[in-house]
Amino acid sequence: MLGADRNAARGGRPTHTRAIYLYGAVSPKDGTCVYLIMPTSNTACFQAFLDVLARKFARQDILLVLDGAPNRRCGDLAVPANITLLYLPPYSPELNPKENLWDEIREKIFKNYALKSIDAVRAKLKQAILYIERNPKLVQAITSFPYIANSL
Repeated sequence: MLGADRNAARGGRPTHTRAIYLYGAVSPKDGTCVYLIMPTSNTACFQAFLDVLARKFARQDILLVLDGAPNRRCGDLAVPANITLLYLPPYSPELNPKENLWDEIREKIFKNYALKSIDAVRAKLKQAILYIERNPKLVQAITSFPYIANSL
């Protein structure tokens, strides 16, 4: 979740009233990725992300490694046939290859920025997506954990 705070932008105390969410999946094998900027984090948005991912890679089987956020565990999800969800144990971000990629995005794109509007956040997110999409070798290097690389 990334957000902009209207009150802080005016010099007041932050209240963090607006946010947007970046859903993403990457392939440690070849560095390809799919990102979707969404207005909220709920089951409907996650479903939309799964549907986009399934269509983009319609001829491939996808193992999607996830944390245990409630919107990803909802019984209302219609998981596409070519996607298998693998939930990580609670409190284990070190096992999630995407966490290191988020660190890269924060360091290279969002470092020392105080964004004053949700539109500025969205623009920065689009910049981050382009950075990751244009650097598949970097994605491979960051996300190819030994337990993943050995299973490919």
